[in-house]
Amino acid sequence: MITIIVGTNRKDAVSHHIAKQYEEVLKEQQVECSVLDLRKLPHDYLVSALYENVGKNKEFNRIREIMNHSEKFVFVIPEYNGSFPGVLKAFIDGIDRSRALMDKKCALIGLSAGDQGAGLALSHLTDILNYCGTNVLAYKIRLPKIGDYMTDNKITNDIFLAKIHKQAQKLIQF
Repeated sequence: MITIIVGTNRKDAVSHHIAKQYEEVLKEQQVECSVLDLRKLPHDYLVSALYENVGKNKEFNRIREIMNHSEKFVFVIPEYNGSFPGVLKAFIDGIDRSRALMDKKCALIGLSAGDQGAGLALSHLTDILNYCGTNVLAYKIRLPKIGDYMTDNKITNDIFLAKIHKQAQKLIQF
């Protein structure tokens, strides 16, 4: 099972559409997968599910179990202020790293409105995931100026699409 994580809770995020497109690519390969959208996090999880409240929020516990039972992950991360969204970091802080991330494998896709394609965000998240014991696929995708390459909520750039297909294949074999 591969879980594709939308790395933001922003309404109408491009990340969500890219995650759904990645899901289609994996399903074409007959891979069991699903999208975990951080928009579905409980609105109060920062105070009801973290630290001394671990295990007390039933809605967040269901999401934790999805992470615990996933074999691999794809993180689709937008660039926010030179890094990745804080909601993603808080999400990682709230899951059981030893069950959800330790010794598991993941792939990263960064996207941005600007020229960098979330390069710093990919680096920051790689550091955190490595600290958590997650094996990060070296083939990371950067999608700069993503808004210029989307039509009807789909990536239309052939190079970007080829990179997604290549990364998906590498993740399956990883």
